[in-house]
Amino acid sequence: MIDAVIEEQSLLPDAKTLERLAISESGFVFDPVSGHSFTLNETGLEILRTLQKNRHLGALLEQLSVEYDVDRSTLDRDLLEFLGSLRDQLLRP
Repeated sequence: MIDAVIEEQSLLPDAKTLERLAISESGFVFDPVSGHSFTLNETGLEILRTLQKNRHLGALLEQLSVEYDVDRSTLDRDLLEFLGSLRDQLLRP
């Protein structure tokens, strides 16, 4: 389980950054502070909205494992990849 192996704070965007994001229903994400924008698919949009409400990785993993028929190792891998991409988008210069 990734939340047992990797510290949450290093994976998740900070709460302040998550709060300021403008997110459309179609998955368009805009950061008004940096001016950067990017697009998410339906699953990425669900993950980002969940993170905005609750930055607890364990709760996110639990929710995704209930919603999607996927084994835990695949879920862990895919979520790590998504969170890395999200951090890259939010931290790019």
